[in-house]
Amino acid sequence: MTLSIPSIGVRTDLLHLGLRTNGALEVPQDTGHGAPASWYNGSPTPGARGPAVILGHVNALGGATGVFAGLRDLEPGSEISISRADGSTAEFTVDRGALYSKNDFPTLEVYGNTDAAELRLITCDGYDPATGLFDDNYVIYASLTP
Repeated sequence: MTLSIPSIGVRTDLLHLGLRTNGALEVPQDTGHGAPASWYNGSPTPGARGPAVILGHVNALGGATGVFAGLRDLEPGSEISISRADGSTAEFTVDRGALYSKNDFPTLEVYGNTDAAELRLITCDGYDPATGLFDDNYVIYASLTP
C-alpha cells in the first residue's frame, strides 16, 4: 500500500505493523533515513468499513522532518489517497484534525468502530525539550470520498 497526501507533499509506502507485547502500537523504526508511515494491521484495510489507522513520525533522526511533519497543515477538504494491494485506490477527504494529550487520549473516539470507511492519521506532537519526549498526539480524521 502507498499513501499520498498531495497538499503537504507526502508519498510513502506503508509498512504493515501490529501491536507490541505490551499492547502498544508498533511504530516504524527510523534507521537514520527517516521512516515510512505504517498501517496498523489490526485496523480495517483503508476503504473498508471502520477506522483504518496509519501512524507516522513527525520528525526523523538527525533533526530531519518525519513523514507526518505536515499533518497540522491539513485542512478540512484536503485529499488523501491510498493505493491498495489489490490495485484499487481508496480516496479520503479530511474532516478535521485534533490534538490530544497522551495522558488523556480518547482511545474509543480514535480507534472505535464506525459505520462507514474512515481514516485516522496519527503522529506525535507537543515536544518537551526538558524530557526529550512528545506529550501529545495529533490525529487527522478523514472519511471515504463518495
